[in-house]
Amino acid sequence: MATHDVLISLLSANSQWAKDVEAAEPNFFQQSAKGQTPHQTLWIGCADSRVPESVITGARPGDIFVHRNIANQFPIDDVNSAAVLAYAVNHLGVQHGHTECGGAAACLNAAQRPTFPEEGPLLTIPSLPYEDPLNRWLEPLTTLTGSLHLSTTPKEEALPVVIEENVKLQVENLSKTTTLTNAWASSDAKKRNVYVHGWVYNLSTGLLKDLEITKGPSSV
Repeated sequence: MATHDVLISLLSANSQWAKDVEAAEPNFFQQSAKGQTPHQTLWIGCADSRVPESVITGARPGDIFVHRNIANQFPIDDVNSAAVLAYAVNHLGVQHGHTECGGAAACLNAAQRPTFPEEGPLLTIPSLPYEDPLNRWLEPLTTLTGSLHLSTTPKEEALPVVIEENVKLQVENLSKTTTLTNAWASSDAKKRNVYVHGWVYNLSTGLLKDLEITKGPSSV
């Protein structure tokens, strides 16, 4: 449950934004849900909240493929960054360097293959070698997807399940990090007052959904 005023404000603002967009451009979200076609741009930016790429460039949702982190770095040995670049260049056609999540969809396709799970390395994208950054990055999600027993579930029903279960897992993972466990164990009330929330953005409606799986100091 979103009990914090700032979260209630964000969800309320999202609801109003979705209504405004739909009123100004009917069917925008339905078209957006069909897929993304970024205009040949991968934005590798800083996580700084004052530099939202869509706002400062006047871009629309779907215009820019984005990867943000502290100090907009691109470590050569970071599989996360490498996977973003590989997906942008090889699958989106980006040149300058959804509830329908392409990564989750790929993992679902892999988990619904008749041969899943295969012996040996797990290949989420069979056309790519195991060592490819995308296969390495998606392997944990494909493993999770396989554990959900969705092999015979229609994709339109299964994909939202995969997406929500992935968010739940990431909330759990975040909650186990040294950074958060130390914060929650702190005697400093300000440091201890940090929470992890799980939200899902629905591309077809433009709305955020609170999965009500918040973790905080009382969860420890």
